[in-house]
Amino acid sequence: MRIHFKKFAYLILASGIYLSAHATPADDFFRAVISDNPGAVERLIERGFDPNTPDAKQQRGLVIALREPSPRVAKVLIASPKTDVDAANGSDETPLMMAALKGRKEFVDQLLARDAAVNKTGWAPLHYAATSGQVEIMKLLLERYAFIDAQSPNGTTPLMMAAMYGSAEAVKLLLDEGADITMKNQQGMTALDFARRGNRPDAIELLSAAAARAPRAAKPAGGGRW
Repeated sequence: MRIHFKKFAYLILASGIYLSAHATPADDFFRAVISDNPGAVERLIERGFDPNTPDAKQQRGLVIALREPSPRVAKVLIASPKTDVDAANGSDETPLMMAALKGRKEFVDQLLARDAAVNKTGWAPLHYAATSGQVEIMKLLLERYAFIDAQSPNGTTPLMMAAMYGSAEAVKLLLDEGADITMKNQQGMTALDFARRGNRPDAIELLSAAAARAPRAAKPAGGGRW
């Protein structure tokens, strides 16, 4: 039994040495990102590794660092001039979108300082901030001219996401800033429909009140039908 155990331990050790010897720089990079090892990331970049390299699942190092979170690695990657702060992963998520979703205002500030794109086609950072009710980050994005009625690939707006998943404060902010409550996505749903589907009485109340205040379209002269 003792001999078999020794053989088993040797096989584990040998396989570990083999894997380490055959690890690529990309393997080392993504391992360092996940374990939040900024020193290893810095050394790899200094040796010429491209920090924008995607992994096998088309994930980017900076997006992973913000998602995990690995804050020390995120700081190093954002600071590196070699990092493309707008490089999206396979789901078209940018670092700014992930930082907005996670409510990491310090990284939102750093990304904006590096001129990260506030607006983009499809899902945008404002959608992600609204989804998790990150009001302060939403204000920052709007100050940077984020398109308030940005439409996702299926026509969903930040207001719709805030109404179903975010907070009452996020809904109120978007309404106060002039978000269009009449817009519909490809399923024909308005923000109020999203709030009802999400069973969000606070959002329903805010949106219903906004709809009641909205000016009505004038009827044709003579009282004719549309």
